[in-house]
Amino acid sequence: MEKLDLTKKHKSYYSAKRTPELIDVGRVPFISIRGKGDPSGAPFLERIEALYSTAYTLKFDFKARGKDFAVAKLEGFWWFDEEKFRNKTIETSTDVPRSEWEYRLAIRLPDFVSKADVSNAAETVLKKKNRLLVTEVEFYELAEGICVQMLHVGPYSTEPETLKEIGKFCGERGLQKNGLHHEIYLSDFRKTAPEKLKTILREPVK
Repeated sequence: MEKLDLTKKHKSYYSAKRTPELIDVGRVPFISIRGKGDPSGAPFLERIEALYSTAYTLKFDFKARGKDFAVAKLEGFWWFDEEKFRNKTIETSTDVPRSEWEYRLAIRLPDFVSKADVSNAAETVLKKKNRLLVTEVEFYELAEGICVQMLHVGPYSTEPETLKEIGKFCGERGLQKNGLHHEIYLSDFRKTAPEKLKTILREPVK
């Protein structure tokens, strides 16, 4: 049985340069979960666990049906209350308390996985592991359209430096924000030294 590798199938989606570039992103299906608060806290990690538990349950279910696939990279969409924190942009977001950040964690799915499949997998995890957070796991679709992206290499704390380059690129071309700040985690933060972490930073624009 051939295993579907979404990273290879959608190579342009999972790759970026060390300089800002434009990319057009079509509609993408995800398995996802929302949350709010410090990403270094326990609730954030618990949501990652709930997401992966459901994703792997889906994988093994489809493998039994003859449609095996590799679980894709973790992604995150981030935002904060822009009314409460006026004049703050993603480049200056270090001034926004981590407790105020909201996020949607997501993992890309093959096109053949449906909303009902995700619900069934979450129910299976709930019955087997009694992880209540899986009740918040959902099927999610998004078409970001035109985005500016750039590969960030290094710790997450230095992302504002890369975001400033993206902001400069957008300013020179008159591009405006048109969606949520998006990060694709190419590296496993549990196994990779901070200075070697690779993260795609993607900003929808118009």
